[in-house]
Amino acid sequence: MCHLLETRTFGEENGMGLTEEEEKGEEEQQEEKEEEEKEEKEEEEKEEEEKEEKEGEKEEEEKEEKDV
Repeated sequence: MCHLLETRTFGEENGMGLTEEEEKGEEEQQEEKEEEEKEEKEEEEKEEEEKEEKEGEKEEEEKEEKDV
C-alpha cells in the first residue's frame, strides 16, 4: 500500500502548516480577489467619467440657454 506524504510549509511541529496544494489554493484565491478589486475599481472610474461627462453636458446646455 502506498502512502502519500504531505509536505507542510510552516508550523509543521504543531500541525498547523499548510500543504503545497492548500497554499496554491490560497494564492489563487488572493489573485482572484485582486482581479475582482481591479475590475471594481475600473468600473467605478468609468462611472465617474460618465458622471463628469453628463455634468459637462448639462453645463453646456445651461450656458446655451442663458445665451438665448
